[in-house]
Amino acid sequence: MTSLFTQEIRLSKRHEEIVSERLMLLQKMESKFGDLNKGKASQMQAAETAFKRNLSLLKDIEVAEQSLCTRIHPLPPPEVVSLETLYWASVEEYIPKWEQFLLGRAPYPIGVDDQKEAENIIQNEAQQ
Repeated sequence: MTSLFTQEIRLSKRHEEIVSERLMLLQKMESKFGDLNKGKASQMQAAETAFKRNLSLLKDIEVAEQSLCTRIHPLPPPEVVSLETLYWASVEEYIPKWEQFLLGRAPYPIGVDDQKEAENIIQNEAQQ
């Protein structure tokens, strides 16, 4: 009976050792898990900071690009803008007439009855 009692005591002590080792391992795991969470949080913070910095840099680059574009291609004087507007209005007015002529559905659109005569006029003007 003493041997069973001694064995029971030894097993009880071994059980306590195992339970205390388990507790230490659980504490280590919690500590490592906390460290990992802290690392991930700091990585997320660093990524967010980098993202904000990159957005700021992109905005600065866009501002610099616009500044350079206005220096390279300054706005034309108002007279030129007015002439351009009148030119494109004239082009839009004559597009339908030229379109029909180029498709072969209408005569030469500049008020000349004979197309050959119109071609001669254009060639004469080009030679001068």
